[in-house]
Amino acid sequence: MNRLGQAAAISAAAFAFIGTGNGAAQTASGGLGTFENQSDVGSVVPPGVATYDAATGVYTIRSAGANLWANVDGFHFVWKKVSGDVSLTADVKLADASPTASPHRKALLMFRQTLDPDAMYADAAIHGSGETALQYRRNKGDTTQDIAFNIGAPQRLRLEKRGDTITLFLSMHGEPLHQVGASIKLHFDGDFYAGLGVCAHNKDAVEQAAFAHVDLQPLMPPPTPASMALYSTLQTIAIDNNARMAFVIQTGKGQMEAPNWSRDGKTLIFNRAGKLWSVPASEGDGAIAEATPIDIGNASDCTGSHGLSPDGKWLAITCTMPDYPGRRVYVVPAAGAIVPATGGAPRMVTANPDSYFHSWSPDGKTILFTRPSHGSGNIYSISIDGGAETALTTGAGISDDPDFSADGQWIYFNSDRAGGMQIWRMKPDGSKPEQVTFDENRNWTPHPSPDGKSMLILSYDKDVTSHAANKDVTLRILNVADGKIRDLVRIVGGSGSDNVPNWAPDGAHFAFVSYQFLPADDNGSTQ
Repeated sequence: MNRLGQAAAISAAAFAFIGTGNGAAQTASGGLGTFENQSDVGSVVPPGVATYDAATGVYTIRSAGANLWANVDGFHFVWKKVSGDVSLTADVKLADASPTASPHRKALLMFRQTLDPDAMYADAAIHGSGETALQYRRNKGDTTQDIAFNIGAPQRLRLEKRGDTITLFLSMHGEPLHQVGASIKLHFDGDFYAGLGVCAHNKDAVEQAAFAHVDLQPLMPPPTPASMALYSTLQTIAIDNNARMAFVIQTGKGQMEAPNWSRDGKTLIFNRAGKLWSVPASEGDGAIAEATPIDIGNASDCTGSHGLSPDGKWLAITCTMPDYPGRRVYVVPAAGAIVPATGGAPRMVTANPDSYFHSWSPDGKTILFTRPSHGSGNIYSISIDGGAETALTTGAGISDDPDFSADGQWIYFNSDRAGGMQIWRMKPDGSKPEQVTFDENRNWTPHPSPDGKSMLILSYDKDVTSHAANKDVTLRILNVADGKIRDLVRIVGGSGSDNVPNWAPDGAHFAFVSYQFLPADDNGSTQ
């Protein structure tokens, strides 16, 4: 699954001249090799400079600049105007840190719509701290977002645009370039700029980086569907509008689904290939952690409908048992099931098949589940000890994805009872249903945060009428205090992204799964 940190080292010869002084290689014959021109973007004092050494093929860029983040940039950029599908690849090395160097100084490969300081862009950036990120500004003037890794600086980067999909590929130590779960959808209109840049992250400092073996190439037509593969990426993201940073926790071929956060905030649980897995929720200390299978006894064919009890002692799962065909809700002891993986025999909660777990009540005494039937679906509650089930919704439409509010006073769910799919809420006994969202999106999977301040919503475009997978969707945040909704992150996802409660205990982060269709060979495009 994880391929970071492999294979042999690069020769340092191309980078031997790098320092923090003024000894950069000179531009050969005044040319810039692959690129057409160079520019300061935003405020850069003193002016930045890019040089190209034709003998070694190395570009050296020196630049000041307060930042390349938020909604205004300041950096030096050497560029070429391009169009269509392209890839930009380079070996990248920041100069050794000076005593005043910022850990957030950046060397980057970038696609940028214009040279305006607040332009839409996507870049593959190496920070002085060792963090590597796919950064992007979705629209002119927006706040920058990123998908980041604390893995140490890779040797080689590739930024690839294929249609509206922008993907980051890495090579840590000379192994073949491979995707690492950083992929976003971004639409460039007509011609755009492709190039290399440096930002000091300090308006009063000048920092330097070198770029070797630079390759800017048009891409071949898209591969046939048969040669494409589905990749999944499990990420965590902060909801702070000024720091919308996502970190990759797991990535690889195949479908991962439905992350939950442990009650201590240290572990994530997710579904893959009909089994449940756990993985550390931290951002890593140089590598992506391996996932561990969760012991769920003889249960199999499990779905993404699972979740921990409020006290963290039980894990509810939706699976099949050998003596009970058809999926039902079971519980297993969480302390043994997750760490260490000793587990326990699943105990049946719902006697009737085709029951799918969705949420625990805040007091841990009740479970909410759904049961689809012939294109419709309804919401039920049941005691954690099993027994009689109670229908909270009825009818031929779809009511789905129920989740309790933090105070237990409401159950939020999505329903098409008024037409298109929208968010509703009702009392825990099913009474007093009322509509919460009214926009043109098709809104699903409402998840109130544990601090009661926010609610996460997954939104499709209005032409998507089902909880489909692998669609362009937006994860949005509803402010409970004022009812306002804002977009947080756009992904390829839907079913599997956040089917069940997925908030961190602090109410400031959540986990989700996004999906990418990439070449099956996992090493980007060779041209």
